[in-house]
Amino acid sequence: MKTLKIGVIGCGTISGRHLESVVALEEAELVAVCDNKPDRAQAAAEKYHSKAYTDYKEMFEKEQLDAVHICLPHYLHVPVAMDAMRAGLHVISEKPMSIRYEDAVAAVELADELGVQYGVIFQCRYNTPSMLVKQRILDGRLGAVKCGRTTLTWYRPDDYYDASDWKGTWDKEGGGVMIDQAIHSLDLANWMIDSTPIEVQSSLHNRNHRCMIVEDTGEGLIKYENGVLLSFFAMNNYLINEPIEIRLLCENGKATFSYTHAKIEYDDGTTEEVDNHPQKLVTYSSGKEYWGSQHAVQIQQFYRSILGLETLEISGREALKIQKIICDIYDNGSAELKKN
Repeated sequence: MKTLKIGVIGCGTISGRHLESVVALEEAELVAVCDNKPDRAQAAAEKYHSKAYTDYKEMFEKEQLDAVHICLPHYLHVPVAMDAMRAGLHVISEKPMSIRYEDAVAAVELADELGVQYGVIFQCRYNTPSMLVKQRILDGRLGAVKCGRTTLTWYRPDDYYDASDWKGTWDKEGGGVMIDQAIHSLDLANWMIDSTPIEVQSSLHNRNHRCMIVEDTGEGLIKYENGVLLSFFAMNNYLINEPIEIRLLCENGKATFSYTHAKIEYDDGTTEEVDNHPQKLVTYSSGKEYWGSQHAVQIQQFYRSILGLETLEISGREALKIQKIICDIYDNGSAELKKN
């Protein structure tokens, strides 16, 4: 089996999940890393035994790469992905795809035109609880979703935003709690519902963060073509990161799940529960606990799609579904915030 030559662009906090996955997976070899901060690029290169660059285009020219990982601020995801595609490289990007839906569409179309694989990280789909609920919907034991809700109550203090030169901004992050934190739980619910949204209602507010201009609170309702209603609430003014909760009312019962646990209560009185038992492809040395350990599972699946062994599961085209919802949430709910 060919060993893919990999570059990682962006050596900030999330990059550890990617870098450690690359070096652990037999399908890949980490060749180079890139960051516009030289000390950060050099530190990552030394730690992971690769070459350091501060210009990703120079990295493309000098290294014989097969694929790149994009671990950059949100507004750079699509421009850098498209540059990589034009260089003949496969791309896997951190979420979100973009801060604008039309840009995400353009990237998907370019990937199709050039025949390269384009993946987007939504690793929570590979959590054991998520996979159990999805399977029970598909095999008919739960049946189709009839109604749902998602709840996220986390904590992001002012210094979380003060320490960043891009978080908490419209032009670089694209928003706040919805695009950065709640996107995963909304993606999971949308994946379970598996229908086309026909209306997105939203209300966004900055309740408690005067150091930034984007929302720290969002709520709304998504109406689907198949009649399902999905309510959502997210905020980062709680003093701890509570487990997210997704509740789904289905044809034959109800499911309640988070990143770590799922409980299904069937209408016949039986129940089914599972804790998260992720595939241990990598034991990560750092990072937030709720990120889980499934980056490596999704990254390996991306590599195997490049090698022609599997079909890419979370492609750019698949990720457009949640990208459209997130962008509609902002289009419909951020007008008042953007006036201030």
